[in-house]
Amino acid sequence: MEDRPINHSLSQTETPSLPEEDKSVLQIWGRTPLHGHVKISGAKNSALAIMAGALLCPQDCRLRNVPSLVDVKRMSQILLALGVKLERKGDILDIDARHLEQSKAPYELVSQLRASFFVIGPVLARLGVARVPLPGGCAIGARPVDLHVRGLQAMGAEVQIDHGMVHAYVGGSGSKKLKGAKIYLDCPSVGATETLMMAATLAEGETTLENAAQEPEVVDLANFCRAMGARIRGAGTNTIIISGVPSLHSVDYSIIPDRIEAGTFLVAGAITNSELSLSPVVPDHLTAVIAKLHEIGSRVITEEPNCLRIVPGRIRAADIETLPYPGFPTDMQAQFMALLAQSEGDSVITETVFENRLRHVAELNRMGADIRVKGNNAIIRGVPRLSGAPVVATDLRASAALVLAGLAAEGKTSIQGLHHLDRGYDNLEVKLRQLGARLQRVQDEAEVGQVSADPSKVTALQPE
Repeated sequence: MEDRPINHSLSQTETPSLPEEDKSVLQIWGRTPLHGHVKISGAKNSALAIMAGALLCPQDCRLRNVPSLVDVKRMSQILLALGVKLERKGDILDIDARHLEQSKAPYELVSQLRASFFVIGPVLARLGVARVPLPGGCAIGARPVDLHVRGLQAMGAEVQIDHGMVHAYVGGSGSKKLKGAKIYLDCPSVGATETLMMAATLAEGETTLENAAQEPEVVDLANFCRAMGARIRGAGTNTIIISGVPSLHSVDYSIIPDRIEAGTFLVAGAITNSELSLSPVVPDHLTAVIAKLHEIGSRVITEEPNCLRIVPGRIRAADIETLPYPGFPTDMQAQFMALLAQSEGDSVITETVFENRLRHVAELNRMGADIRVKGNNAIIRGVPRLSGAPVVATDLRASAALVLAGLAAEGKTSIQGLHHLDRGYDNLEVKLRQLGARLQRVQDEAEVGQVSADPSKVTALQPE
């Protein structure tokens, strides 16, 4: 995605332009060894939450290591619609929310980005009122917002849901401040944990979140808020305690590396039998992924505190169960399925986090995989080799899995649905080309047959 400065503001009557769904096709000529080093971008899921968290601050905030993604662009458009000023240069994003006045987020944007619902917490904390449509995003499961709503209600907010709009406000007792509360989450939802943690930073009194999510992105958001003067302790454990403060101050903050992008490139090395290094990373964020790669047959070596190298080996079968952090991440399930499709033996992947996240099975089977679905289990019988085929990405991580499968497959793979890929991977194609992969994006089906039949020429293509 082209990185253009965002330096304009929107009136309440203007609607930000939306990126059109990408109709292009990614062609991959597989079975080419990769080699070299990959630079890992900032974490998508941290960036989106922290951008929402900047709404808490009535001064300038500077974010560094912000990835160039469609989802970041959409969140930027939502902030603009709320009256926030933004300016971007490279991976630096300056946010000025001192004139936050608009309490209603636009449906056209929120419906496309689930993370945009995060704004309800900081907007409610700042203005005493927030109106946010029910969110959208990848169709991988219900992911209801009831935990967010019950938590805000426990903090004294009145919340109504009408015609798809969540309307929250405080002030019935004369104060526009939320009140500290003890909140138990029925499940350790990342979104609910982050929404309520942000809302509690400016609340009166102390808020305790029990059974909170422990993901690194939650810790990153807490560290960002603390850098602005918030009083938060316990982030990274299942109990987070927030003592409200009157206001927050300006900050210059760098977002953590994306552990899912790092994990995807580790699998790229394993599936193509290629030795790769990647940095910057936080190895502790990848403990479950690294352990499973070791079980499957690859070695992951920590070369420096923030650099990993994968040394691939014979792909062995293994069982995987997705769990909340620190368990195996659901966001790596599809990529490991592509890897295990070529293993020696039978594997079972159990998806426990989202009920609709096995739709990539049909597409992998089109490429010669032998995978059966029974309930929330995928039974994988390894095959010696995948074969290129036309496939369609069904969600963000499924798109990455198909790219990985295409890199390992015999012949040419054509992937549609690239708008999913662009939501969560910063210049993935450019990074893969730099490692030696042979791939090219063409703009529509009419161009597919016009691309050179000699895939060796694809390596000379320049990044867009």
